[in-house]
Amino acid sequence: MTHRKPDTLEVVVPARRWKFGSLRVYVGVAIILIWGLAPFYWMAVTAFRNADYTYDTTPWPTHLTFENFRNAFDTDKGNHFTRALTNSVVIGGITTAIALVLGVFAAYALARVAFRGKYLIAGLILSASMFPVVALVTPLFQLFTDLEWIGKYQAMIIPNISFVLPMTVYILASFFAELPWELEEAARIDGASKFQAFRLIMLPLAAPAVFTTAILAFIAAVNEYLLARLLSSDATEPVTVAIARFSGNDPQAIPYAAIMAAGTIVTIPLVIMVLLFQRRIISGLTAGGVKS
Repeated sequence: MTHRKPDTLEVVVPARRWKFGSLRVYVGVAIILIWGLAPFYWMAVTAFRNADYTYDTTPWPTHLTFENFRNAFDTDKGNHFTRALTNSVVIGGITTAIALVLGVFAAYALARVAFRGKYLIAGLILSASMFPVVALVTPLFQLFTDLEWIGKYQAMIIPNISFVLPMTVYILASFFAELPWELEEAARIDGASKFQAFRLIMLPLAAPAVFTTAILAFIAAVNEYLLARLLSSDATEPVTVAIARFSGNDPQAIPYAAIMAAGTIVTIPLVIMVLLFQRRIISGLTAGGVKS
């Protein structure tokens, strides 16, 4: 007597159930997109709308004008927006460069080197990123006043580094930890030193994560407001402070249209940069989370 194997059961998903599941996904994505992009859309609409119709609730662009953008760059009203843009690029660029240099070495040591207190240091770095900025305002202001740094770039760059560095180390350490050890060992067998193996083999492989971290660190440094408001001067204030101090023709009225124009000018380059390099950003954030 021959025994016949039972046929494999196939689970058939009803078409109606599949369509309902897909519909829920698309609806959820649409809600997230609207929630995230609606403020930016309304900011752009207000930026291109005549200042007399600032409070118009029409959901699409009306009464279009470029006057708001001219007002944003008009120094006659005390809005030194061009100088503030330059300051933000300088502060964000220096902060990102220093944080990457320090973060790459710290992350590599945490991921690849065994030493006593390794996990304690990793925990302290992670906890530093959760420390409230407002608790540092008074001691930093007193410290930089004693050093006569108030109104200088270093008064904003140094605190920004301390805020950005934990994020840099956290992202890069998770990526370095998942890189194959065999590549580094092969380089050592071929006669390379530890630093040469790191510089020639491991660092190029970590380029997507480094690129991602650089973008996130730059955005975080540019968006900082609280400390910049207290530690900067008219000559060194970044865009976040300059926009908050915008003034118009009427000293009693807040120039919302010019503020929205300035916010659009600052936001659009960041959006374009993220869209152009979104594949690198995604690969940098996810590559370290998949084991081969």
